[in-house]
Amino acid sequence: MPNNSILGVFAKSPIKPLEKHIRIVTKCARQLTPFFTAVEASDWEKATKVRKDISQLEKDADTLKRQLRLELPGGLFMPVDRADLLELLTQQDRIANKAKDISGRVLGRELEIPDALQKDFNSYLARCIDAIEKAADAINELDDLLETGFRGREVDLVEKMILQLDEIEDDTDSMQISLRSNLRSIEKDLNPVDVMFLYQIIEWVGDLADLAERVGARLEILLAKN
Repeated sequence: MPNNSILGVFAKSPIKPLEKHIRIVTKCARQLTPFFTAVEASDWEKATKVRKDISQLEKDADTLKRQLRLELPGGLFMPVDRADLLELLTQQDRIANKAKDISGRVLGRELEIPDALQKDFNSYLARCIDAIEKAADAINELDDLLETGFRGREVDLVEKMILQLDEIEDDTDSMQISLRSNLRSIEKDLNPVDVMFLYQIIEWVGDLADLAERVGARLEILLAKN
């Protein structure tokens, strides 16, 4: 994207590029659903293809992140603090990085989720992605927040979204505890090295929701400052 183009975007709103970034990040994380569907079917060719999609989206997000860091105005008046926007950007970007890490580790070992855990794992993954989508919904309200001067019903709406995000993250914590317990009950029947990596993947998937909650927390700080 040419410099004059991105500066034109900032002239209209400092928020638009941040919203574009979270859309890319969310799309990246969503690809974990077809990825694990392929893993469940032991279709490693399909999993490899989806992994490439995840990697490309992570790369796209990373490119936009670097571009925003370079081009985000520093000396100009902005309705929100530059440092707050950059911190939001960092937290968003970590979600895409984690999705890439998860798919890479699973594909590298051709690590399958045990049948006894599959249904609960799918629900857990879906709930973690719910957290990311809720964070994205909140970020996409930033333009309206700017228009209202961070006042009124729009603030109430975003605060409600952040509360819902916290509730989703609490759900994923409970689901993770249950998954880990169920894995422990069958681990003696599994390859010990696979067991180690399964615990790691369960934790990393949970990190997606944790990172989404951090996006919400940074947004909450931004609200408090305005």
